Amino acid sequence: MPRSLVTILGSLMALGALIGLPIGLAIVGVLRWNEDVLFFILAEVMLISGLLVVTMRDIIRCGLAMMVCFGALAGIYVIAGAPFVAAAQVLVYIGAISVLVLFAIMLTQTKDAPASLVFQTQALGAAVASVLLAIVIAVTVGATDWPAVETRIRTATDELAQVLFRDYVLAFEVISVLLLAAVIGGIYVAKREEGGPP
Repeated sequence: MPRSLVTILGSLMALGALIGLPIGLAIVGVLRWNEDVLFFILAEVMLISGLLVVTMRDIIRCGLAMMVCFGALAGIYVIAGAPFVAAAQVLVYIGAISVLVLFAIMLTQTKDAPASLVFQTQALGAAVASVLLAIVIAVTVGATDWPAVETRIRTATDELAQVLFRDYVLAFEVISVLLLAAVIGGIYVAKREEGGPP
């Protein structure tokens, strides 16, 4: 069997398992059919794409997986009742930062990563730190009293916009100047001739 066919079939089986798991849990009654199943699927997509970001060797594909991770997080924000934060996530992280990172990578470096990446040589330490962090989070979540909320809390986008653009307008202007400086620096690095002055 050709290797590409095995890869495609394996990907389809993994995708089916990922979508089938929350649906099966909803059928059994562990999850509700409304937003719980969608949250579960978005969380799976976010975790898997986050793992792909740090494990793939092709840096362009890592950037694309990062965009998928940000998109799944924006979907979780919508489910949580924060559409303004979701829109900011899509516009700022997917629309600006991820695209800027991909352009910077394509303009300044080679497409393939080196044979031995730094984070791949620190896998044992990262695994130990991840297990310890998971234990701390599990203990914290288990020890916290989570009061039940009858209705979902929605963010008033118009009030939030008034606060942001009236009270924090200086911070927005400072960030815009900073981003402009970053774009000019990226253009300078991309246009610099080889062998020229640094």
